[in-house]
Amino acid sequence: MENGLLAAILFATVVAGTPLVVAALGELVAERAGVLNLGVEGMMAVGAVAGFAAAHTWGSAPAGVGAGLLAGAGMSAIFAFLALTLTANQVAAGLALSIFGVGLSAFVGKAWESESLAAVPATRIPLLADLPLLGPALFSHQWLVYVSWLLIAAVAWFLSRSRAGLVLRAVGESPASAHAIGHPVLRIRWLATLFGGAMAGVAGAFLSVFHTPLWAEGMVAGKGWIALALVVFATWRPLRAAFGAYLFGGVMVAQLFLQGSGLQIEIPSQFLSALPYLATVIVLVAISRNRQKIRLNSPVSLGQPWRPDA
Repeated sequence: MENGLLAAILFATVVAGTPLVVAALGELVAERAGVLNLGVEGMMAVGAVAGFAAAHTWGSAPAGVGAGLLAGAGMSAIFAFLALTLTANQVAAGLALSIFGVGLSAFVGKAWESESLAAVPATRIPLLADLPLLGPALFSHQWLVYVSWLLIAAVAWFLSRSRAGLVLRAVGESPASAHAIGHPVLRIRWLATLFGGAMAGVAGAFLSVFHTPLWAEGMVAGKGWIALALVVFATWRPLRAAFGAYLFGGVMVAQLFLQGSGLQIEIPSQFLSALPYLATVIVLVAISRNRQKIRLNSPVSLGQPWRPDA
């Protein structure tokens, strides 16, 4: 395979994996606090339409990212109020949020369906971008891709090295114990949920402002569900989540490459389009076979409601 083609595939893999990385890391932080928010798909959809509308109105990609962040956080606040403050079932509340978000984005986005944005230019990193193969594949991306790499490092450091991360993990393992020694469990869970929603919104804004600078109904196309699966795939570890995101991104790019290559392959295009989701199911089934490993790494109180006066 020629270096140029390999670099193009690696480049596309990184781009395809970026929204998965951002959304999965946000959900991972929320789940490490014991909050299971299944509304990632809906939050990404709302973040995508809000980000596109802001970027189109103000002509600014950072404004689009900010709007997506706020929209995602706002959606997660609805979930947090229902699931944390009112102690509603987290699974039901998350599913409802996902359905609501997808419908809301389709309704709000009608006015923007025929619009498009100017492509956000790539930011070449001096010297590194000139490296053979890796330079054009890794160091010639749009700036939000580099921000996602900083996010990976920040979340990994926060959860494993910082005192606040230790407290958040303690809340996810035993909220009663954390409350007994004076930690504000509900406040920590609220903040973790808002962070997860904000990252889902940023992931949606990446799709509509950076990846394909336009809004189209259904453009999230199940990536929120894949991000949820990635958290389990990664056994709640940030670096594994990033690896999994790029792995699934590679599967997405591979099916697009096969469809556009013109090769005489007797495989229906619908099957190739389903490959990323099929890979998700296979990976989850494979991981679920080792229940002991899942049980050892998953937060003990994940999905369980908690009240300080219970």
